[in-house]
Amino acid sequence: MFRVCMKSAVAFSLLVFSLLVSSAFGQSVNANANPFERALTVMHTEPVPRYKPATSQDKLRWFVSCTLSRSRLFIVGPFSAGWGTLRNVPSEYGTHWVGFGKRNGMRLTGVATGNLIEASLGSVWGEDPRYFRSGRGGLGNRAKHVVKTTFLAPDRSGRWRTAYARYIGNVGNNFLSNTWRADSEANTSNAVVRCVWGACSDE
Repeated sequence: MFRVCMKSAVAFSLLVFSLLVSSAFGQSVNANANPFERALTVMHTEPVPRYKPATSQDKLRWFVSCTLSRSRLFIVGPFSAGWGTLRNVPSEYGTHWVGFGKRNGMRLTGVATGNLIEASLGSVWGEDPRYFRSGRGGLGNRAKHVVKTTFLAPDRSGRWRTAYARYIGNVGNNFLSNTWRADSEANTSNAVVRCVWGACSDE
């Protein structure tokens, strides 16, 4: 059942990604397109209100916040490491405090690597990694904004574009970390699963 769910998640992610990429090359709204395609096109063309391009200091603050914020260091990281220690995954680390520390450190190095890749590559083509609030009330609007900001990021003009640097950072970090992960997790199938979870949990 778990493998079926993961395959479905991967297929869905690839479908959404392909639709976003295809819509990036045509910015006019096609009246004959289905509602989903029209929504994607509008998301690409609607700029961030009162947008100001990210400076080097902005990107450094983003990197530090997304890597070393208190919530990530004292809530998300320990919870993830604790869950892995309880389940003894990976088994090489064991179910003791040393294993907990190794799991927490492994997560932190992966997050830092992915964020560094995203910020560095994004600077090349003007992809802004920062999070921008919806500015609209209502649960529906906020839910749409969460989906939107998961797959898209503002360019230098504040218009939403496919977040290529974010995807590359997610995939790059999860495959690069195979070089220093425990042997039971250092394989392609586990890296793909981590990529899917990384995309789904992105802020």
